[in-house]
Amino acid sequence: MGINLKPIVRILSHYFRLTGDREDEREVIEQVSAGVVFRGTNLWILMFAILIASLGLNVNSTAVIIGAMLVSPLMGPIIGMGLGVGIGDFELLRRALRNYGVATVISVLTATLYFFISPLSEARSELLARTSPTLYDVLIAFCGGAAGVLALTTKSKGQVIPGVAIATALMPPLCTAGYGLATAQWNYFFGAFYLFFINTVFIALSTFLGVKMLRFHSYANLMPELARRGKRLVTIVVVVAMIPAAVMTVDIVKKDILARNIKAFVDSELAQSGTQIIDHRAEHDTLRVVAVGRSISDAEIAAAQASMAAYKLKGLTLSVIQGADIEGVENLAASFNSRVSAANDEVLRLGAQVATLEDELTAYRSYEQLSLSLAKEAEPIFPQVRTIDVARTKDGTVAIVTLRKGSSLNAADRQKMRQWLTARTALENLDMIVR
Repeated sequence: MGINLKPIVRILSHYFRLTGDREDEREVIEQVSAGVVFRGTNLWILMFAILIASLGLNVNSTAVIIGAMLVSPLMGPIIGMGLGVGIGDFELLRRALRNYGVATVISVLTATLYFFISPLSEARSELLARTSPTLYDVLIAFCGGAAGVLALTTKSKGQVIPGVAIATALMPPLCTAGYGLATAQWNYFFGAFYLFFINTVFIALSTFLGVKMLRFHSYANLMPELARRGKRLVTIVVVVAMIPAAVMTVDIVKKDILARNIKAFVDSELAQSGTQIIDHRAEHDTLRVVAVGRSISDAEIAAAQASMAAYKLKGLTLSVIQGADIEGVENLAASFNSRVSAANDEVLRLGAQVATLEDELTAYRSYEQLSLSLAKEAEPIFPQVRTIDVARTKDGTVAIVTLRKGSSLNAADRQKMRQWLTARTALENLDMIVR
C-alpha cells in the first residue's frame, strides 16, 4: 500500500514557499543599487564604524565591536556584486566592485592610522580571533548572506539585515588588517584580510544563488557569452577562496583529534594512584609528559610506549619528565612551612616594634601639647618664664624651663616651680632644668 505524499508536500510548500511575500523585483534592484555607492555620508559612517570597531578590538569589548558592525554600510557593495552577477547587470557589478575597493582601502587606512597612534599595542583575544579563518567562517558567511538576500527580497525584513552584519563580521577583519599594517605583523594582516575576502565571496555567492532561486529577471539573456564568463569567474573565485580555509580547517581538525588521543592515552596508560600528570603536549615527534608524585617506573613507561599505536599516536616518542616523589614533596613542604613560620614570627616582631614606636610617637605628641599648656598656665604664676618643654629621657622625664631675657629664679622660686610642675604633670622622676 503506497503512501500518498501529496498532502505532506502541499503543507510543506505552504510553509516554505518563497514567493508569497516577495518584494517587487525592481524595488529590490533599486535598493541594492543605492546601497552600493560610497561617497559623502556613507563614507563618513564607514570611517566612524571602523574607528568604533578598532576601539572595541583594542580594549577587547565585544559589545563595542557588535555596535560597529551594526553601523557599518559595508554589506551594500557585496550584495551588489552578487546581484549584479546573478541578473547579468554588469554595470551594477562594475560599480559595486569599484565602491567595494574604495571602501576596503579607506577602512584599512583608517584602522591603520588608529592603531599607529593608539597607546595600546597588545593583541587581545577579540583581535586574534580574526587572524585564522577556516571553513566554519565560510559556512557562516554563506548562511548569513543567504539570510540577508532572502530578507532583502521580502516585504517583512525585520531585523535580519543587522543580524547578518553581526554574524558575518565584515568590520573586525579589516580593523585587524589595519592593526597588522600598523604594527608590521604581516601574519595578522594577511590572515585578517583573507577572512574579509572569504566573507565577501560567500555573501556575494549566496546572493547570486538566492537571485537565481527566486528567478529574478536576467539581463544575461541578451549577452549569453558574458553570462558564461561570469559563471566561470564565480566558480574560480569560490574555489580559490575555499582552498586555504579548507587547509586550515583540516589542520585544526587534525590537532583536535591528536589532542583527544593524547588525553585518552595519558589517562589510561600513565595515570595512577599517587601520581599527578600536570602537563602533556606533542612537540614535533615527541610526546612530553610531566608527572609529580609517585614515580612511573621504566617498565611502565616502556609498556605505555608500546601501546601508543593503539591510540593512533604511532610515530611519537614518549618522554616522561618526573618530579620529586612523595617523600621529597613532603620534605619540600615541611621546609616551606618552616620558612613561612619564621617569616610569620618576624612579622610579629616587626609589628611589636611598630606598636612601640607608635606609642612613643603618641607620647611625644602628648608632651608637645603638655608643654604648650604648661607655658600658658605658668605665665601668671612665674612671669619670668618664657617657655616650658617636657620631654622623655632614658631615666625619666625632664622639664626644660627657659626664662625671659634678663630674668632669673631664686632658690625659693625654683623649689616652688618644681613642686608646681610635679603636681601639674603627675609625672614621677620629673627633673627640671632652668636656662
